This record gives sequence, structure tokens and C-alpha cells, in this order.
Amino acid sequence: MGTAWLILLFPLLGCVVISLGYKLWRGKTAGIIGTTAIGASFICSINVLIHLQDRGEEHRQVVRVAWDYASTAGVDAQLSILIDPLSVFMALVVSGVSTLIHLYAVAYMGSDRGYTRFFSYLNFFVFSMLLLVLAGNFLLLIVGWAFVGAASYLLISFWYRRTTATRAGIKAFVINVVGDVGLVIGTYFIFKGTGTLDFLKTFDKVDQVFSVNDGDLVAGCIGLLVGAFAKSAQVPLHTWLPDAMEGPTPVSALIHAATMVTAGVYLIARMHPLFEQAPAAADVGAIVGCATLLIAATIGLVVTDLKRVIAYSTMSQIGYMVMAVSSAAYTAGLFHLMTHAFFKALLFMAAGSLISAMAGNQNLDDMGGFRKAMPFTFGCFIVGGLALSGFPPFSGFFSKDMILADVAARDDWHVILAVLGFVGSFLTAIYTFRMIFRAFWGDPVEEARELEHGHLFHAPEHTNPASGEVEDTDVGFPGPDHHIAEREASMKFAMGCLAVLATVGGAVQIPGVTSVLHNFLEPTFADSKFVDLEPSTGLTVVGLLTGTVLAIAGIALAYHLWVRKIEAPRALRARLAGPYRFFSNKWYFDEAINFLVVRPFAWFGRFGRNSFERIVITGVFMGGTTAAVRAGSAAVRAVQSGYLRYYAALLLLGLTALALYFLVAGT
Repeated sequence: MGTAWLILLFPLLGCVVISLGYKLWRGKTAGIIGTTAIGASFICSINVLIHLQDRGEEHRQVVRVAWDYASTAGVDAQLSILIDPLSVFMALVVSGVSTLIHLYAVAYMGSDRGYTRFFSYLNFFVFSMLLLVLAGNFLLLIVGWAFVGAASYLLISFWYRRTTATRAGIKAFVINVVGDVGLVIGTYFIFKGTGTLDFLKTFDKVDQVFSVNDGDLVAGCIGLLVGAFAKSAQVPLHTWLPDAMEGPTPVSALIHAATMVTAGVYLIARMHPLFEQAPAAADVGAIVGCATLLIAATIGLVVTDLKRVIAYSTMSQIGYMVMAVSSAAYTAGLFHLMTHAFFKALLFMAAGSLISAMAGNQNLDDMGGFRKAMPFTFGCFIVGGLALSGFPPFSGFFSKDMILADVAARDDWHVILAVLGFVGSFLTAIYTFRMIFRAFWGDPVEEARELEHGHLFHAPEHTNPASGEVEDTDVGFPGPDHHIAEREASMKFAMGCLAVLATVGGAVQIPGVTSVLHNFLEPTFADSKFVDLEPSTGLTVVGLLTGTVLAIAGIALAYHLWVRKIEAPRALRARLAGPYRFFSNKWYFDEAINFLVVRPFAWFGRFGRNSFERIVITGVFMGGTTAAVRAGSAAVRAVQSGYLRYYAALLLLGLTALALYFLVAGT
């Protein structure tokens, strides 16, 4: 267990070395250093896993303390990490998938003028996420939580000369700060009752100090949910996630697959003793997760930006996970977190390869016919799409249907959530293969034809894919060259590994056959009130069959609309103009937030500046203080006349007054 701290130290060391030696690194050296650092962290995670498995199940919760940060006034703030099956599982997923994303980025970002800076930020991002999942107390959790938000801002706005990128970075940062505030407030309510910041001590005391649905505990858990919703892009704090696609594609893969958006799922799973004692808060999490998966799926049906389709898919899949862990289906939610990391990173990498072939254009309306030109990228898209759609035997089939079966096993109103989850599964298959059919079927576009003849297309002018503005290729903008998986060995290797994992990753938890993940995570959730809750064999079989039928039906419908009857979608849009406009405008969440939050606060700010600040602060405090100082200065100047006799008279007068005072006081 002594190597556990190395899981954190290697990414941090990589960040520092790349940053301090930025003038020394030439070519792809910075990328190699960054990838090596994350790979070393993954190896250390495997080592910790081996040592953890050597312990008995009752001894698989180990706390390692670096030093006591504060131990006074009842505050037990330590720099400590908690090593248990959940934290090791998260460390393996984060460091493993991040290593492949780094490897992909070594080639993908090759011509970018900010190459060294990019890998420094990327290493810091992974370090922050690992700090979050390994934290042994609320103090370190909050630090990791804030670091992840800061790192996301740096990476989303990496191309800082793009106005759309800087705006997206600020938006992500502000919404995540709202989540940070929720996390801190939630921690306060929990600490107020338990008197400790340590996770294990808190969990031991929760039943003793809080009754079921105790007001303070519910308030604390709602605060934690605010943090989880902001970080994991759940409604209504989700609007930053699609805009985060302004960052480079490896950043999109890292945010969506291995870091950040999975933090909320981890938080709810980690705090399961609190949420089980506050079922009202857990119900809020389950309902919001279900609503999110449906809302995001409907938007994914109409979005034409390739990366944003995948982004809304992430938002929807995280909704499944949040619904699961909020409904006590912990293993199922974390199982889907793992498989989703595989196929979502794969889809983003494949999208990056396709976008490079389009010279940066991300619009599905401009794509088509890339099957022959990009066979490897096409194959990866198919594998990732089938896994995302829940098509057997790909990994997403087992993990998603396990969630729905476990939620339905609650045998109460949660059955409704499971049914709605199946609706979302059907929509997922439609929008996933809508994206694939539009990009790879049909007549080849100019970019595809040129690639078929062996030439990678380069646009006459580099433009912003979101706004169409003309850009150069200097620092702060994307580099001049484009890289596709068919021509870059490191990109192909990373995508190939993920394709294999997306295909066979579900084997660790096949119903009635294997239960590797359940057995591994069991010590973490052994104290759960729902530890013995399992779906019946009949319910599991029905769920798997239903999921299969819906996946096939969704793919078939997408094929009919976007391959066989290519005019049908246009007619359908005209017939359903209202819903289409509603979904295209993303359910008007941005407009609602602007009207209900941004405008009132902006008005209040203007009022404070023009009224209170100008009249009270400037006029009374600053103006009044200035006037008083001026009056005092004038009085002092009048006294300081420069005449010695005048000073002597004042001294005599003062001594006389002092003598009279003592005479009166002595009587």
C-alpha cells in the first residue's frame, strides 16, 4: 500500500516537469513524458489492487495519512487517502483510459503551437481527478473537486484566441463553482452533525446522529447533489457540457470518459450511507438522473454537430448512472461507468479522426460516404455505437440493462424510472446510428473522395467550426496539420485497445455467469441496506431481451430514415416542427437560465454600481472620510503656525488643563 501515493505523484510530477522544462522539450517529448507519467500511475494502481486483494474482505479499507493539516477546535482535517475497492476501481478506470487518451493526443495535437502547455494541463487534470477519487475526507475531496473545475477551464478554453472557446471555459467554470458551493455547504451540514471530516468516521456515526430524513442530513445530501449535478452535467446544471466541445478532441474524450463527469456518480456512490439515511435526497437524485437521460436523448436526435451529439449522449448515459447509484444499484452504476469510459473515449477519438479528415468541420450535414476512405475509423465508430446502443454482446448491453433491472427490482415507484430508462435506450440507438449513417453512408463528399485518392483534405482557410470565423494557426488556435487514425500508429493503437475493451468489457458482469465486479466492490457496499436486493432471473431475462429488441428497433429505424428514405427526415421535421424546434433549442434551458438567473443578477449588479456604490460607498464612506480627513488636515495646518510663543502658550494651556484634571480627580 506504500505505493498508493505514487498514483497521485506521477501525474503531478509529469505536470511539473513538463511545465518547468517547457523550453527544453522538442517535438513530441512533452507528450511522451505526459503519457509515461499517467501510464506509471496506472501501473501503481494495478499494484495497489494486487495488495488490496491480498487482504481479507473486512480489511479492505485502508487510510494513509501524509500529515495532519489541522487538528483543533474539533476539526480533524488530514491529508489522507482512502484505499478501498471503490477508490481503486476509480483509479484504474481514470488512469487506464487517460493513458490511452494521452497516447492518442501525442499524434493528434502534433502540430499545435501549445503542445507542451496542453500536456501539462492534461496531466494536471488527471492528477486532480485521482486526488478526488482517492481522498479520505471531505477536505481533500473539496480540493480535488475544485482542481478538476480549474483544470477543465484551462483545457476547454485551451485555444484561447477563439472567443467561443473562452466563453465555453468560463461557462463551465462558473457552473462548476456553483457545484463547489453546494459541496461545501453539504459538507458543513454533515460535519455539523457528525463532528468529523473523515469519511469512515462519518459513515460510522451517521445512524447515531441523524434520524431517517433528518432535516440537516437531507440538506447536506442535497448540497452534495448540487455538486454532483454540476460536475456530472445533470439538469438544470448541464448547459456547460455541450459547449465544452470547444476544447480539443482529446479533452472532450478525457472529460466525458475518464474524468470530471463521472465525479458526481462516484460522489453519490461514496456517500451511500448518507443517502440511504436520507432517502428523500436519494429520490431527488434518481428522478433528476432519469429526467436527464431522456432530455439529453431528445436533443441528441436533432443536433448536427458531431461532437455535440456525443456530448449529449454522455449527459444521457451519466443520467443512467446517477439514477442507478441514487437507487442503491451501486455495482450496476459503476459497471456502466467503466464500460461507458471505454466506448465513449473510443467514439470521441473516432470523431476526432473524422473531423481531421474534414479539416476541422464538425457538421454532420457536410459529411457522408467515409466508409471506404476511413475503414479503421468507421470500424471503431461501429463498435462504439453498438456498445452505446446496448447491442449484444457489446459491453454497454450488459451494463445498461443491469441498471434497469436493478432499479426495477426496488419493486416500488422506481419501476417507472426503469420503464423510462428503456425509452431512453431506444432513443439512444436512434441518435447514435443517425450520427453514424449520416457520416459514413451515402455519396462520398469532397473530403472523402480526396482521401480515397490518398490526399488528406486541407481547407483553403482555417475557420472556427462553431462560428465560421476565419482563424490562423498560431498559438491559441488549432495547428495547421490534421491527423487521422489511418495514418497515425499511436492513434490507431489507442483506439484499437478501446475497441477491444468496448467489445469484451461486459464480460466481468454477465448475469448468471460472472460477477467479478460485484464481488470486488462488495466490501465497499457491504453496509448498504439494499445489499441483498437483486433482480429475479425472470426480471433480468426480460430486461436483456427488451434491451436487445429496442437496440435493434432503434438501429433499424435510423437505417430507414437516413439510408433508405433520406427524404423522410425532412418531411418528419416539417410535420413535427414544434417538437423539432423545441429540441433544437435544447429545451430552452440556456434561455431560461439567462432569464431567471443571469439577467436578475446583472440588473442587481448594475443597481448596486449605480445606486448603492455611487451614493453610499463613494458618496458617504469614501467622500465622507475624505472630507473628514481634509477638515482635520486644515485644523492641524492652522495650529502649526510656526510661532514659538504660540506653541509655548499651547503647552502651558495643556499642562494647566492636565493639572486641573488631577486635582478634580483627587478630591
